Amino acid sequence: MSERRDAATPRGIDPRGPRFAAGITAVLLLIVVFLGLTGLSTAQTSEGWAISAASVAERILDPAFLLLLVTTLLFLWGVVSPRTAPWGALYRAVVAPRLSAPTELEDPRPPRFAQGVGLFVSALGLVLQLFGVPWALTIAAAAAFIAAFLNAVFGLCLGCQLYLLLQRAGIVGRTRPASA
Repeated sequence: MSERRDAATPRGIDPRGPRFAAGITAVLLLIVVFLGLTGLSTAQTSEGWAISAASVAERILDPAFLLLLVTTLLFLWGVVSPRTAPWGALYRAVVAPRLSAPTELEDPRPPRFAQGVGLFVSALGLVLQLFGVPWALTIAAAAAFIAAFLNAVFGLCLGCQLYLLLQRAGIVGRTRPASA
């Protein structure tokens, strides 16, 4: 039985790969949230911060900031080059060979878009942290954690759902809107 596929349709990916990556990402983001909420991270005090080189340096060297920066760079890597992103490569090299072949493949565009959403949310938290907005980093990390957790545990990819919604509206992935 052959399946007809046009040139514009991308090859499918194993849907368990993005869920594996989301699990690791969720753990990293949970640590960021923990650092921000427990006070181990010094950047979440609500005392007014004057914009100075010393306070910006303190915010950059904050453990929660540094870990969210690493996570943001991993999101960026997942958007720019998903085939070489570390969690996907780890899944393909170590986990996938131990599993049976996937019963279905999924379109890689929604998970890639979801990586972009994670990149946006975490980068926004970093920028707001640099400007001294209290709790911005922790809130951004918590929002990204919730999305990663839902994907890892329940297979509900919020970024993928957003992609599909935008696709139906004709904003992404199509040259014209879907007909009703």
